[in-house]
Amino acid sequence: MNMNAAPLVTAPRTPTIADRLAPISMERVAGVAALLLAAGYVLIMPLFATVGAPPVGAKARLEYHSMGTAAWWGIVALSVLTDLLFVPIAASLYAALRRFGQPAMLVATAFTLLFVALDLAVLWPAKVSLIGLGEQYATASPAQRDLLLAAAAYPAAVVDSILTSVYSVLTLGIGILMTGLVMLRTGVARATAIIGVLTGALGIASVVETALTGSFAVLVVGASLLTIVWLVLVAWGLLRAQWAVNQQQGYGYPAAA
Repeated sequence: MNMNAAPLVTAPRTPTIADRLAPISMERVAGVAALLLAAGYVLIMPLFATVGAPPVGAKARLEYHSMGTAAWWGIVALSVLTDLLFVPIAASLYAALRRFGQPAMLVATAFTLLFVALDLAVLWPAKVSLIGLGEQYATASPAQRDLLLAAAAYPAAVVDSILTSVYSVLTLGIGILMTGLVMLRTGVARATAIIGVLTGALGIASVVETALTGSFAVLVVGASLLTIVWLVLVAWGLLRAQWAVNQQQGYGYPAAA
C-alpha cells in the first residue's frame, strides 16, 4: 500500500428537490382531511335543501324516494366520504392532545370513531336501501309495491328511530365536546377549543330536542354550521403546526453549503 497516496476527497452532494420536500406527516394528512370534510359539509347542505326533510313511515318514504333520487345519491356519496375523513382527523388530534388529558382524548376519539362506524354500518345502508326501493316503487305494479313496502319496513324503522340522532349526532357531539375541553386545558388554540365545546354542546342539545319534540331539531342546523367552522380552525392549526416544524428542520429551503 502506498502510504504517500493522496487522501480520497468526497465532493459535496448537490441538494436535490427531494431533499427540500417535507415528508408526509399525520398532521398534514389530517389538516387536508379537515378542509375536505368542511368542503363536503358545505356541498351537502344545498343538496339537503333541494330534497327537503324526508317523511316518516315506510310507504311515505318510498313515495318520497320514488322521485328526485339523483340528489340523494350525491348526499350518500358525500356523506360516506366525509365519514371516512374523520378517521385521520381523530387520530391526529389524539396524538397531539393526549399528553394534556389522555383519558379524555381516549373518550373523544372513541366516540368520534363510533360515530363513523355506526354511520357507515347502520344508518347509510338503511338509507341506501330506501333510496333503491323507492326507485323501484315508482314503476312497480300494485302487487310489487306491496312487496317493496314490506321490504322497506325495517330500514324505515331504523332511520325513523331516535337512535338515528344518537348514532349520527350524539356520538360525534360528545367526541367534539371532549376534544374542545382538552384543547381548553392546553392554553393554545382557544378559539378552536371554544367552538368545539359549543359545537358538541349544540349537537347533544339537538338530540335532547328531538327526543322531547319527536320532530326535526332546529339546533342540529346550528351544530352543523359550527362543525364546519371548527373543522376549518382545526385544519389551520394542524397545517400551521406542521409548517413550523418543517421550517425548523429546513424543508423547503436550500441546504446550507
